[in-house]
Amino acid sequence: MASLGVNIDHIANVRQARQTVEPDPVPMALLAELGGADGITVHLREDRRHIQDRDVKLLRETVQSRLNLEMAATTEMVQIALNNHPDLVTIVPEKRDEITTEGGLDVASNEEYLKRFAMKIQAAGIPVSFFIDPTHEQIQASLKAGANWVELHTGSYAEASWTKQPKEFAKIEEGTAIAKSMGLRVNAGHGLTYQNVEPIAKIKGIEELNIGHTIIARSLAVGLKEAVREMKNLITNPRNEELFGLHS
Repeated sequence: MASLGVNIDHIANVRQARQTVEPDPVPMALLAELGGADGITVHLREDRRHIQDRDVKLLRETVQSRLNLEMAATTEMVQIALNNHPDLVTIVPEKRDEITTEGGLDVASNEEYLKRFAMKIQAAGIPVSFFIDPTHEQIQASLKAGANWVELHTGSYAEASWTKQPKEFAKIEEGTAIAKSMGLRVNAGHGLTYQNVEPIAKIKGIEELNIGHTIIARSLAVGLKEAVREMKNLITNPRNEELFGLHS
């Protein structure tokens, strides 16, 4: 059964739109935990477009579940990770002009570079995950680069048409099995919603789903605590019948 990591970046997006002090993602993380979140995820981007350094520091002091810090593989970000000691560091690709992360990390083309960063973080006792597309090449490269975990990119599945969704689902299911067979632990996320999460939640071997935008959007109507509770229920109690014509 997968757990739920709630990404609270979009709360900070609202705050930064006005360059003010509210809404503060730090106390909002508490509401997410009260709603059933098993972990809190934040992406500290190089351009600081949403989450800020002070958020990471205060979240490390206040999060009672698990803190997953997403970041680019840069010297600055490694030092921030070492200073704050999150429970997990997830290395993600990052482009300055993108709206959100557009795809998985190309570990296969940057294996030695990423290995150096992973080793520095792991030396401090912090496990490292790579956010990758669910392909054998990227999973194998992640293992060689020293990752403890991989987070499989579910964006292609989430954005696929009804007819193409089964193929994208199968890639994630197969990728999970491959990663597990190599001894890697597996998370998944990106683009998951209340409408498409259940098939992914049923895949054996995925330990945590990281979900943000859809929960924050839902919280505008029902509040963050209830929005998290609703998503957690879908993940822990997915329907037993076939969903979208998919088998798991």
